[in-house]
Amino acid sequence: MSQKKLNIAIVGLGFGAEFIPIYQDYPGVHLYAICQRTPSTLNEIGDRYNIEQRYTSYEELLADPQVDAVHINTPIPNHGQQSIQALRAGKHVACTVPMATTIAECEEIVHLVAETGLTYMMMETVVYAREFLYMKQEYESGKLGKLQFLKASHQQDMDGWPNYWPGLPPMYYATHCVGPVLGLGQHQAEYVSCFGSGTIREELHHHYQSPFAVETTHIKFKDSDLSAHIYRSLFDVARQYRESFEVYGDKRSVEWPLIEHNPLVLHTAKRPEPEIPEEVVCPDFAHYLPSEIQKYTRAGVYDDDDHQHLSFVQGGGHGGSHPHLVHEFVKALQGLGPGYPNAVASANITCVGLLAHESALEGGVIKFLPGFTLSDT
Repeated sequence: MSQKKLNIAIVGLGFGAEFIPIYQDYPGVHLYAICQRTPSTLNEIGDRYNIEQRYTSYEELLADPQVDAVHINTPIPNHGQQSIQALRAGKHVACTVPMATTIAECEEIVHLVAETGLTYMMMETVVYAREFLYMKQEYESGKLGKLQFLKASHQQDMDGWPNYWPGLPPMYYATHCVGPVLGLGQHQAEYVSCFGSGTIREELHHHYQSPFAVETTHIKFKDSDLSAHIYRSLFDVARQYRESFEVYGDKRSVEWPLIEHNPLVLHTAKRPEPEIPEEVVCPDFAHYLPSEIQKYTRAGVYDDDDHQHLSFVQGGGHGGSHPHLVHEFVKALQGLGPGYPNAVASANITCVGLLAHESALEGGVIKFLPGFTLSDT
């Protein structure tokens, strides 16, 4: 496959349009097709980026033998079945988060990948954001010392978002805080316990039979003395948008800022008390990428006020992660990398959230991750 250009198709052109120029500039890749149900959007994007092959039907796209891989950026309820359809059609899959909304869909994706040998990667932005890459660099260099505890949050006001969002249980979409706590050391979750806290307004309850304003979860890691704490809110909580990750080691710890765009705070053990904390301006990690796409850690489609998308208005560009995600996926297709998180890791990350919500409904009962989400390596 590495001897010819890989034909990539992007499915969903809201947030998904961000990835078009990255694939177009990536060496050895051809952004072959786009797919969008609305013809006017499809043609506007196709004309803007000079993409000839256009589909309003996902099924017709999957029937095209020229398509090697699909990158799915559709609404959350579609992720599981669309990934399953693509794998059954012989296509590699990159899919925005979460992997699926049911444990059964996660299991089917894992089994299809094992049966077909195809690549699946969940495109989790936080584990390729510059802040996470900085913490990973500190951890892998040994500067943090022994990991002692991890914490992450994702708080966002989803009022005004369309379709399936009203009343969505917080942990159904928890990958932005589960991903980093598991991804730092490539750990796996063994079991979880979750509590709901507070209540959203009553008219939102019936959508998912869920009342909770906040869900807060403890994760026990498999084959490790580590645990992590994550919390998530979507409605009726006064908080600026924040995707945070904090890591505590015995030598150094790094904490996410409380206010967006403020520096990280690095704590160093055994210094005089006033000297323990210091602010750190997080470096960019564009040098990890092919030169052709390095610019996309700092610029993208949604920088222009004419092309704003809600995830960028609130999410601040996802920490420059988009070209890193494309790079990781393409390397996996070329047999040059693992494509983290792959199907098993993605299922582990996603099922943490799904099982956490079940735990909250049952008053915090422990829920073990199913075997298909765990690997021996």
